[in-house]
Amino acid sequence: MSDTYLGMPSFPQAAKASTRDTRLRANLTHATRTIRDKRARAVAELDDWAQLREAGKRIKDRTLRHLDGYLVQLEQNVTAAGGTVHWAADAAEANRIVADLVKATGESEVVKVKSMATQEIELNEALAAEGITAYETDLAELIVQLGEDRPSHILVPAIHRNRGEVRDIFAAKMGEWGRPAPEGLGDSPAELAEAARLHLREKFLRAKVGISGANFMVAETGTLVVVESEGNGRMCLTLPETLISVVGIEKVLPTWRDLEVFLQLLPRSSTAERMNPYTSFWTGTSDGDGPRDFHLVLLDNGRTDTLADEVGRQALRCIRCSACLNVCPVYERAGGHAYGSVYPGPIGAILTPQLRGTASAVDASLPFASTLCGACYEVCPVAIDIPEVLVHLREQVVERDGPGHRTERAVVRAGSWLLDHPAALGAVERWASRTRGLHPRRLPTALARAWTDSRDLPELPEAPFRDWWRKSR
Repeated sequence: MSDTYLGMPSFPQAAKASTRDTRLRANLTHATRTIRDKRARAVAELDDWAQLREAGKRIKDRTLRHLDGYLVQLEQNVTAAGGTVHWAADAAEANRIVADLVKATGESEVVKVKSMATQEIELNEALAAEGITAYETDLAELIVQLGEDRPSHILVPAIHRNRGEVRDIFAAKMGEWGRPAPEGLGDSPAELAEAARLHLREKFLRAKVGISGANFMVAETGTLVVVESEGNGRMCLTLPETLISVVGIEKVLPTWRDLEVFLQLLPRSSTAERMNPYTSFWTGTSDGDGPRDFHLVLLDNGRTDTLADEVGRQALRCIRCSACLNVCPVYERAGGHAYGSVYPGPIGAILTPQLRGTASAVDASLPFASTLCGACYEVCPVAIDIPEVLVHLREQVVERDGPGHRTERAVVRAGSWLLDHPAALGAVERWASRTRGLHPRRLPTALARAWTDSRDLPELPEAPFRDWWRKSR
């Protein structure tokens, strides 16, 4: 995975700033609560949702156990259908492959359908360094690109923007990238969508190269699948002469029968729809229909290392539905930018540290960006036990004696000893109760800065519970 965003602070620092942004919090609260309420209603329509969820989990786990074989089968079938498969070990190799493929066409512009894999490897920036301009065509991604911003949500990358902000971005920036926004543009959704449609239409009609991701890849036929709601994906996948798809290796599924499960799980968990408005399938190339050249770039970029971790590998089940973000109290208050990664929220807190490692302060802080409330696990359509992985990753960070964790380990050891010795524990409790009038409201900052900044110490009772019990019972 590419490096942390330049200059990005660790999660506690970033969240401290973002939680004070009242407009951001209002935008996030309204959007996430609306999405999760709709999702709950859509899921409740299916009596067998629990069985579907279990089926998705088992299919993913079986695929990950035999991933090497399914990837080889996928390559064989893509090649047999007229496509070309490229293997990329990391972001640099993937960017180099894509840039070389675009330059070989002689083009200097590409259109893109939303792809988190290309955001992960920072493909747009790599192409720009080669003199190639990449135009985002998803509405939310267009907002992010025109606003010189970063995505903050998996499904709705511009969730942190409200309608007024979007109108201002379109009015100020559209002309720099192509067709300008109409005069007197309002902030109604219909007007904003029409401005984006007119702006993008000229790019679709002249584009010779398209770049996509894929939600799924079917090994038995070499078929790729994209689900979307706007139709921009269909335009990117069919109009250009050359199509380049950059996809993480974990997106493969063995059969079409397996795909049926996920085409039920994904729409309801992400957009709260029974079916996506646009579900596009393509298998290699076909004379007179669609792109003449198709290239599939299979991206590792830390996934094989993640696969080697028996606890952490379940993060690779993720189908990028974003349901976990919409129920997370931490995400709702801190926003996606605080995570310093293209993958925000609970899934980002476990996926990013595994793909990138925990060498940086940002990545080492992500497993701690959670209350461990478990809401993310409850809504995950493939039953990723995110709290379990968070605790697992926290243990890894602490074992490496990350900054501040030596003191924490010493306190935990002392507490463990005290709890194992009831007489000593009782003596400490009595002493604490008798001196409670002298206790400060907060611990000294030097001892527990993260807790002290936002929490008061609990007030102790007049007597320990064991003494009260002995006297009253």
